[in-house]
Amino acid sequence: MAHRTVLVTGASSGLGRGLAAHYAREGATVHALARRADALAALASEVAGRGGAGRVVPVALDVSDADAQVAAIRAAEEQAGSALDLVIANAGVSEPTPGWRMDWRVVKRVLDVNVSAACVTVAAALPAMIQRGSGTVVAMSSLAAFRGFPGTGAYCASKAALHTFMESVRVDLRGTGVRAVAIYPGFVKTEMTAKNRFRMPFLMELDDAVQVMVRGIDRGDAVIAFPAAMSALVRAVRAVPRAIYEPLAHGRGRGRGA
Repeated sequence: MAHRTVLVTGASSGLGRGLAAHYAREGATVHALARRADALAALASEVAGRGGAGRVVPVALDVSDADAQVAAIRAAEEQAGSALDLVIANAGVSEPTPGWRMDWRVVKRVLDVNVSAACVTVAAALPAMIQRGSGTVVAMSSLAAFRGFPGTGAYCASKAALHTFMESVRVDLRGTGVRAVAIYPGFVKTEMTAKNRFRMPFLMELDDAVQVMVRGIDRGDAVIAFPAAMSALVRAVRAVPRAIYEPLAHGRGRGRGA
């Protein structure tokens, strides 16, 4: 499936950068949103240096500024002359929020970026897509959405919220020609996971993760969960009764300094 106009939030690093670079290489005009103007400029230069019809349009902003984000989406639509073909709400942060040492400011920051900003991205892109009768909105959830893992309450909650939000949106969009996709990555080698101080099972290379996501989006998958082994493990953990899971998880959380 060819996407001529794409918008990606959190495009300066990690999964967002990988997706933005991929679609630009495929010939799309990619509006790349992130806070770091220098990183966006480097991405645009890298894509331009490869030649081809695609390009990156750098848009430096903080996605927690909803007005600025909506204005960027409207500007991209105006430049495209129509709805965007593909909008990916990828921007996210991950910070420890252990219940026994919790900072409400950190909790708010995680929820503002991972939930509010992502939902604003999707909501702002939908009207033009629905009017045209085509388009795809994507939200980056996580396999962490399916259980409360130790030390990461705000992050798990934020990804669970996106899971439910996108399911509801997908139900509502049936028959409109617009698709809603939720992505659930496991551990991928990025700047975000480089900060983790614990073993990350089934850790994936960034390029491999991008290919999995792109293939799923192009196939029209509603849900993209990977890697398969990690997804199966999370499903198994989800089935563990609370009375067993919570004491075990508590011990692991304390053991890794959460």
